[in-house]
Amino acid sequence: MTALIMAAQLILGLSILVILHEFGHYIAARAFGIKVEKFFLFFDAWNIKLFSFKKGDTEYGIGWLPLGGYVKIAGMIDESMDKEAMKKPAQPWEFRSKPAWQRLIVMIGGVVVNLILGVIIFAFVILRYEQQYLPNEEVSQHGIYASEIGKMAGFHSGDKIISINGNDIERFKDAQSVNVLFGSSVLVERNGQPMEIIVPDTFYKTAKIARRTRFIDFFNYPTKIDSLMPGMPAEKAGLMEGDHIISCNNIALTSYGDFRDYISHKAGDIVSLDIIRQGDTLKKQLAVDSSGLVGIFTEIPYTLKDYSFMSAMKYGYKDAINMLVVNVKGFGKIFSGEEKATESLQGPIGIAKIYGGVWDWHKFWFITGLLSLILAFMNILPIPALDGGHVMFLLYEIVARRKPSDKFMEYAQMAGMIILLGIMAFAVGNDIFKLFQ
Repeated sequence: MTALIMAAQLILGLSILVILHEFGHYIAARAFGIKVEKFFLFFDAWNIKLFSFKKGDTEYGIGWLPLGGYVKIAGMIDESMDKEAMKKPAQPWEFRSKPAWQRLIVMIGGVVVNLILGVIIFAFVILRYEQQYLPNEEVSQHGIYASEIGKMAGFHSGDKIISINGNDIERFKDAQSVNVLFGSSVLVERNGQPMEIIVPDTFYKTAKIARRTRFIDFFNYPTKIDSLMPGMPAEKAGLMEGDHIISCNNIALTSYGDFRDYISHKAGDIVSLDIIRQGDTLKKQLAVDSSGLVGIFTEIPYTLKDYSFMSAMKYGYKDAINMLVVNVKGFGKIFSGEEKATESLQGPIGIAKIYGGVWDWHKFWFITGLLSLILAFMNILPIPALDGGHVMFLLYEIVARRKPSDKFMEYAQMAGMIILLGIMAFAVGNDIFKLFQ
């Protein structure tokens, strides 16, 4: 069942993205009076179709080969490699008869739709699932809590985040962005004095090795118990709501972050707590469970702020761009040889595992929005057979004032398809190899 849920989420997510990507090409082509002969989800290789119907000049359908989708635009050398149609005289409704700027818009239509879709999905996730955010000014009351990896980057517990790369921070989650780990200048206030922390652009490797990207958090407040989980160690030890934990094994713990980190390393042990209850100091013996949990919820002395529709759109755009930048930087690390493609690239199996075996709509839409942005980036790469390849040749035509020959475009399309099939074979093979590791 887990595998079926993973597969279902993958198919649904990619189907949404592919259909809307191809719709971007379709609507741009129709806007300029270009005939669209086919609009297919998946490929109907060798003319084998699962379903199709024709409306107007366009055949709509679903192919059998789940490697994406396509629109067949009249008068264009594309995946169909329809050479016979290209031998006929150009017609006014064909792609090749239109000005270069119109053809350029048609080719970037899919990428533009994926970028817009990514922003909309991120904004929707904020409005539907997050709804509120923690203002950075609230965290500034006590300052941040720096984890071990945060301390390695130069942060101290109690630091107050002022700005990142010169930009003021309104939401605390923006200070926690993984983007910071790829190199940033963070201005903090420490002991009343401004201080700049330079995070090197290789620090993400340290986070990767530590398997932790949450380098700072908001847990720098006192450990006062708000509620207890029934049946968990804290309740069994006799802890109560309102108790203030001040030390563990005679080690002072000044913040909830200190308490969390200390307890997480004491899985299966019995620890001695010093607590303050109604002005009295008491000792309690606490048996930490095997997963390093004790079952307490603390009083959080911060007030959350509601997202408005406009702020959700604003931060949806910001989150989308930040995630796009992180992934572009990641691809750059692969191309430069700083990262191994076998460790960083994900094929369909890897993406399905990211979706997970439990259907969580919040996670589903977040990953689908992220994939929309990645699809936009990948499609704009200057590889023949991708949108970016067509854009590259159109820009050449605009500058040189002459078109590449049809024969050249045919060979370029074939070369691009070979490159893409090679990349796809590598990604799938890498996924299968990882399954056996």
